[in-house]
Amino acid sequence: MSTLQAGFARTNITPMRNIAISGYFKPRFCTGVLDDLEVNALALEKDGVTMLMLVADLCYFTVGIADRLRKAVSEATGVPFEAVFLSATHTHTGPYVESCSEGNEDEEGNKFDPAYIQKLIDEYDDFLEHRVVDAAKEAIEDLKPAKMGFGVSHAKNIAFVRRYVMKDGSIRTNPGVLNPDIVRPVGEIDDAVNVLRFDREGAETIVLANFGCHPDVVGGSKVSADWPAVFRRQFEKTVDNTKCLFFNGAEGDINHVNVFPTAGDFNDMFNDFDGVSRGYGHARHMGRVVAGAVLQVYDKVEYVDVDRIGFVQTTVNIPTQMPSSIDDIDVATAHKYKDLHEAGKDAEIPYNAMMLTTIVAEALRICRFENGPEYIPMSLTAFKIGDVAFVGIPGEPFNGVSKGLKAAEGWKMVCPVCLTNGSTGYFPMQDSYEEGGYEARSSEFKAGVAELIIEEGRKLMEKV
Repeated sequence: MSTLQAGFARTNITPMRNIAISGYFKPRFCTGVLDDLEVNALALEKDGVTMLMLVADLCYFTVGIADRLRKAVSEATGVPFEAVFLSATHTHTGPYVESCSEGNEDEEGNKFDPAYIQKLIDEYDDFLEHRVVDAAKEAIEDLKPAKMGFGVSHAKNIAFVRRYVMKDGSIRTNPGVLNPDIVRPVGEIDDAVNVLRFDREGAETIVLANFGCHPDVVGGSKVSADWPAVFRRQFEKTVDNTKCLFFNGAEGDINHVNVFPTAGDFNDMFNDFDGVSRGYGHARHMGRVVAGAVLQVYDKVEYVDVDRIGFVQTTVNIPTQMPSSIDDIDVATAHKYKDLHEAGKDAEIPYNAMMLTTIVAEALRICRFENGPEYIPMSLTAFKIGDVAFVGIPGEPFNGVSKGLKAAEGWKMVCPVCLTNGSTGYFPMQDSYEEGGYEARSSEFKAGVAELIIEEGRKLMEKV
């Protein structure tokens, strides 16, 4: 039996100015760079099996782009397509890939030619492919004998449920800081930080962290990798001879907004256009807290023998959420709001802040699925590294999905990873559809999708 080998690589994927920025239901175009975007890669090899785990500082990959990049990596390295695990951190200040779904006029009134917008995205997609392939090849070239340890820590008071019961009985997502109509949050936080450590012969130690929270802290039109990059860079500064990766967890209903801040909680923050509090300084704070959490277990990980590594991928047909009587608006109204939104006339839609985002998202979903399809194929991926499992989910699962997967028996650690090998939107828990809120109203899938992901994810873990 051969020894486990691990390799690391990092490439820069910072885009050009004027490229469309992804993350909100309004046009934004890059006006500068706050910090660089990166692709980080972990290569693993044992007994003739090679796997690649890559994560990019992007909001998401479309399924089409994810397939394109994984195919390019597979062809360049010889690693099987299914053994390429490609994830996005979900920063809301990174560029669109494949196409821009918003308009061509920013909030300052600057207009961009749609053909020019698409040209920049096409150029960036080509650049991104080169850089992802580079990272994959360099990580394999960096393979060294390694031993693996794991531990679980906690990052306190930086992640919060973002869905709340209001005094009128409704459920609202991000209802605003210090909103007096808030009664209580819906759900509980999982603040666990999963940590893997690979000690390598004659090379840097590789540290991998997995924690679920939206990187939507910076805002604006300047490129930033948000708090996950702060975490990586802070940890590498603190601990000599280390390289760090971050894979986001089940963040669909979790973000950074403390709706009842006290003392200095609101330092370095402001209330943004959608009622969400943001600030670059707060991203710095969150990255440092996660780095501190990893430091708490770094020297005390449990080292384990990795008997085998493996991978498996499956495709599941998921029922879509076509228009129905439970929608808050009918099809005709949905088309009206869609047309207004695409014309840059959100001010004529009778909602504001997060409720405007919610109604626009619902309208777009209704229009998209007005005539079907009834099902969408969705791929799930599982990686095995000894007694540690990674489950890659192509979208944004609720925290309940994380809890359901982590409860699977027979594993020392289970790491759910969002936005892996593509993105198909939100995966709310079944009761969320009855409650309402942004995620359920915008989700492409019928109630029960989250529970189906838990079921199929557990099957994959058994198979791998």
